[in-house]
Amino acid sequence: MIIGTAGHVDHGKTTLVRALTGIDTDRLPQEKARGISIELGYAYMPLADGQVLGFVDVPGHERFVHTMLSGATGIDLALLVVAADDGVMPQTREHLNILALLGIELGAIALTKIDASEARRVAAAEHEVRDLLASLCLSQPPIFPVCGRTAEGIDTLRQYLVARAMGYVRRERDEHFRLAIDRSFSLPGIGTVVTGMVHSGCIRVGDQLRLVPGEQQVRVRSIHAQNRAAELGETGQRCALNLVGVGHKEVRRGHWIVAPPIALETRRFDGELCLLAEEPESLTSGTRVHVHVGATHLPGHVVVLDSDARSASSAGRLSPGNRGLVQLVLQGPIGAWHGDRFILRDVSAKRTVGGGQILDPFAPARYRGTPQRLAALVALKSSCPSLRLGAAIECCEQGVDLVRFAQAGKLRDLLPLLGSLAIRRIQRSGLDIAVPIERWQTLQQGALDALAAFHAANPDELGPDIARLRRIAFGRWDLAVVQALIGELVDAGKILQTGAWVHLADLRREPAADERALSEKLLLHILEGRFNPPWVRDLARELAQSEGVVRQTLLRASRRGQVFQVVRDLFYHPIAVQELTDIVNELHRSGGEVSAASFRDRTGLGRKRAIQILEFFDRIGFTRRLHDRHLVRAESGFAPPGKDINLSSKGQMPTVHGN
Repeated sequence: MIIGTAGHVDHGKTTLVRALTGIDTDRLPQEKARGISIELGYAYMPLADGQVLGFVDVPGHERFVHTMLSGATGIDLALLVVAADDGVMPQTREHLNILALLGIELGAIALTKIDASEARRVAAAEHEVRDLLASLCLSQPPIFPVCGRTAEGIDTLRQYLVARAMGYVRRERDEHFRLAIDRSFSLPGIGTVVTGMVHSGCIRVGDQLRLVPGEQQVRVRSIHAQNRAAELGETGQRCALNLVGVGHKEVRRGHWIVAPPIALETRRFDGELCLLAEEPESLTSGTRVHVHVGATHLPGHVVVLDSDARSASSAGRLSPGNRGLVQLVLQGPIGAWHGDRFILRDVSAKRTVGGGQILDPFAPARYRGTPQRLAALVALKSSCPSLRLGAAIECCEQGVDLVRFAQAGKLRDLLPLLGSLAIRRIQRSGLDIAVPIERWQTLQQGALDALAAFHAANPDELGPDIARLRRIAFGRWDLAVVQALIGELVDAGKILQTGAWVHLADLRREPAADERALSEKLLLHILEGRFNPPWVRDLARELAQSEGVVRQTLLRASRRGQVFQVVRDLFYHPIAVQELTDIVNELHRSGGEVSAASFRDRTGLGRKRAIQILEFFDRIGFTRRLHDRHLVRAESGFAPPGKDINLSSKGQMPTVHGN
């Protein structure tokens, strides 16, 4: 168990810890010279059952509140120190606010310096403290009048703290290891040592870990837990880790040491914020703040996503005393996970304005205030992983990324959480998405409806490629999810895939013998034309057929994926289209974008024909136009037809096979 002090400067926190443990936590010469704490101090008290009670002594001066926050993160119990002669002071109130916002239980209050105060003054100070706790809606823990200099009352306080430690039961979860670093130094013959609070999981000698932010891998050479050499460090302990693979100057306060599966860093996170009631003004989007998470702090700004007051006039603002959903956008990367507490201080870092809990470290920069996104954040409020996952899957419009869910929640195993959920799980090369089975079935029907509408609106096209179908019917769904969905429909025979194009199964009808014979002749002429194939009128004249018959035959062939209609009455062979896409890709790789002029010069075609082909590529989703340039879509599903075309020998009919 870890106990942290809190309270105003010069109220006797360090003296009290020394009286309780016999250890002076002020180790710096300037601390001893000035008589005030500047840095975090640590002390330990062995207990009769073999446990060790740890103390973190924090500075009380207003200039060192950021240091106090670094020490308060991760403690189990707070010991508020108030000098009887001074009573409640500014940092008494601010430290109490911080403890409440961090969710730390206030375990006891030490009323110090009773030797310098009359009994009436001690009673008045106790009354002030009680009134303050009541005004902040905090619990009323026992108050112990003590004197650190004479040891009066110290035994009674010590016995109370020991009893609390002996009866303290931590709720354990199957989570990966995390340690928030508050010190880093080097010892001769030992190397880099980091110290901090273990927030979750456990660590053993020899384990491989990651330094976050960053990608530095380290190995644990030795462990000191609660000031004792150990083979194991656990949640709730202060640990010193001797690390191999990193220099102490590469590590700073605010870094995390974590298990590799949950290594993440973020520059923005979504969370629930409580704005302190004593704030003079509402918090508005764009307000610049200092954000404290773990043992670090960074400047950033607030985006108010939602609040308890939902009127139009309150949009983008959070009023004092209220809670609301916010996004914090930071000026640098930090390590942050679901459930971590954060504190906001004003832009000058002179006062605490509020704090809350991180809900999603993978916060989106777009669509962050939509009703669907806000519903997802509400679902993430639960502290129970199984309830949180179930609620998130039900309300997240694009499904839940299980990799990120486990990473953000520090979870070691998701399988027990998934067993009772009616979901469709899509796992593909780094992708792991969970969707409710009913929504999955609705999506599949939506794909069939979208294809039917596409065929009705575009009778001269075989169908869209999967990337284009995603843009038509699936909005912001991940392309890999759409591919999995279409794959199931293909396997079920409800959809056919010809090359890169998908279409309804009943659209592909085999031609009659006379039409097939004519198609073979037409395709050979079109293939011989390569980049400049004959028009329908020329083909009709060459084969002594009417233009109407030739046109309809080629339109039906295009629906089978045997030719492509670039413009009315002009059809290209798949082999020629493949060559043209190769040229576009080559131009795109060399210059990043394709113009009509560069494509014309590379193909030897006229400008008008080059434009027609590029507009065809835009239409089928292979490229997209930006002003007078054409950009290859990164997610384009245009598969190389060369892989699907068999040309057995010169002069024979090339056939296209569906997948």
